Amino acid sequence: MFDKILIANRGEIACRVIRTCRRLGIRTVAVYSSADADAQHVRLADEAHPLGGPTPAESYLRGDAIIEAAKKSGAQAIHPGYGFLSENADFADAVEAAGLAFIGPKAASMRKMGSKAGAKELMAAAGVPVAPGYTGEDQALATLAREAAKIGFPLMLKAAHGGGGKGMRIVRGLDDFASQLESCKREAANAFGRDRVLLERYVESPRHVEIQVFGDAHGNVVHLNERECSAQRRYQKVLEESPSPLLAREQRAAMGEAAVLAARALDYVNAGTVEFIVDAAGDFYFMEINTRLQVEHPVTELTTGLDLVEWQLRVAAGEPLPLRQEQIAQRGHAIEVRLYAEDPDAGFLPASGKLEALDLPPPSENVRIDSGVVEGDTVTIFYDPMIAKLIVHDEDRPRALARLRDALAGCAIAGPKTNIGFLERLARHPAVVEGRIDTGYLDRHLAEFLPDGRIATRLLLAAATAQLLAQEAQARERARASGDPASPWAIADGWRPGEPAWRRLAFLPAGSELELAARGHAGDYRIEYAGRGYRVDGARLADGALGLRIDDGGYRVRVLRGADWIDVHDGDGRLRLEPVAAYRHADAEGAAGDARIAAPMPGRVAVVKARPGDDVMAGQDLLIIEAMKMELAIKSPRDGTVAELRAAVGDFVEADAVLAVLEP
Repeated sequence: MFDKILIANRGEIACRVIRTCRRLGIRTVAVYSSADADAQHVRLADEAHPLGGPTPAESYLRGDAIIEAAKKSGAQAIHPGYGFLSENADFADAVEAAGLAFIGPKAASMRKMGSKAGAKELMAAAGVPVAPGYTGEDQALATLAREAAKIGFPLMLKAAHGGGGKGMRIVRGLDDFASQLESCKREAANAFGRDRVLLERYVESPRHVEIQVFGDAHGNVVHLNERECSAQRRYQKVLEESPSPLLAREQRAAMGEAAVLAARALDYVNAGTVEFIVDAAGDFYFMEINTRLQVEHPVTELTTGLDLVEWQLRVAAGEPLPLRQEQIAQRGHAIEVRLYAEDPDAGFLPASGKLEALDLPPPSENVRIDSGVVEGDTVTIFYDPMIAKLIVHDEDRPRALARLRDALAGCAIAGPKTNIGFLERLARHPAVVEGRIDTGYLDRHLAEFLPDGRIATRLLLAAATAQLLAQEAQARERARASGDPASPWAIADGWRPGEPAWRRLAFLPAGSELELAARGHAGDYRIEYAGRGYRVDGARLADGALGLRIDDGGYRVRVLRGADWIDVHDGDGRLRLEPVAAYRHADAEGAAGDARIAAPMPGRVAVVKARPGDDVMAGQDLLIIEAMKMELAIKSPRDGTVAELRAAVGDFVEADAVLAVLEP
């Protein structure tokens, strides 16, 4: 076994690898960009070395600098994590050429999977089921159109090189084929430098099931059961679980055997994932092999009781696989979701900023948290905006879903906007609960998973009550400090001789001000909202739990508070509110109307498409910002003339920074 390894990655996966290494007595070396100098993976590792500037190209994609750091530190091997250089065959070769072990598959195996077309041909020859299609090198329009007609519609156009959902088009008829092909080729060329495409029969309402495989250098190959990842948005996985609620025992066995065949066809060593699509009839077809550890590997770990990173390390050190196929168990049910800094209400735009509060459920036998940040850290614009992975495990799927809903209810994050509310609605949606969601369901029905703008009165009253109790507690503290704590005049809790005074409360949820009036004190109040009065009695707040009666109905609500926010959750729904005062200053800057065009998120200006003096039309692209692996076009809100342009290509801009000014 190795004495010391370098981890060529960052964030939660680097922290995850460090945990296993520490348990095994292996020393760890971290690498970091200038943006990550204070990151958690740097703090957790036994030593750390800088790579360069904040962008991936300046740091985590610099294979030469990573290998130099490994040699300098005395590391014997490099673990690539996932993303960055993890599936880069040239990097794997360079690591071995430097006399180090690459903790992953051989470069030759990666290269066989580097082309979707070549991969499909290889799998078909090995007896792995593949969807009917065309993978030939003849890319003439006439040839492709003829092959499309043979396959039949609908069909999928795919970039032969690359992934991540780019260069993919669904074509439903020959009339649309030429235009869709042109668009697909253009996107493929821009994203991957090559415009070759392949054609594949499109499976309507497909399910996505993948099999974890492992091979060693002694010729042994096993699978570690399946994960279903059908809950996707724009081809990006949102919820992963094991076992799949779709598969019967015979399907599971057949898919596992096919995955092992696929791995053997590649002479595969170390961890990999064979991905399949499953049609409505239950037939499955090979999609691709991811030649690395997957983000969702924890659900496999929880259902098998194995540490996949430990397996990776042992295999890379030349040891045989620890278990035979018949020794690999499958126990209970596990589900993973990812907490992201993003705004679902704004098209899931990535967010960034300081994590002013990060309240996550405590880890336990049933709840696992994998994260690369702690409270006070900053989610930067340079990398994926994942905050944490939340993984739950229980005896069966209904219990695991209940565990997931309870764990999500215990999450509260202040700072950047997050997708927690979206995940909570996902975990309660009938398509998920009933195990019938397909890969396109979220995109077809996204509105069902987003808030409808209505405020739950019970949650609003609970939040107002918690705010009243907090104000009274603060008033008592001030009274004790005043020198006359017994004076009722020093306690600003709403008490007055005769009729109690009304206190005004105002909050801003998602930009629309809510006003309430309340009188009473010490947990007994009358609260008026939207022309109706409510009686609140016996309210007590202790250890984050608020118990109260609203018009004689008793409720228990979880409460989390920050300096300028309050978060309440009754087990079914969540309401996040912020005092109006927290917004007054921020709103003042935007009072100038739509003359100023501001950045909706922090990022780097990639393209500037307008100049001062240009006449522009509503909807016309002015600039393009890139951040967190995505591009966003900044469009003109109306017809006008560009009076000022305050950003240039290469500039890094903060959210709400003014980029341009329009005049009529």
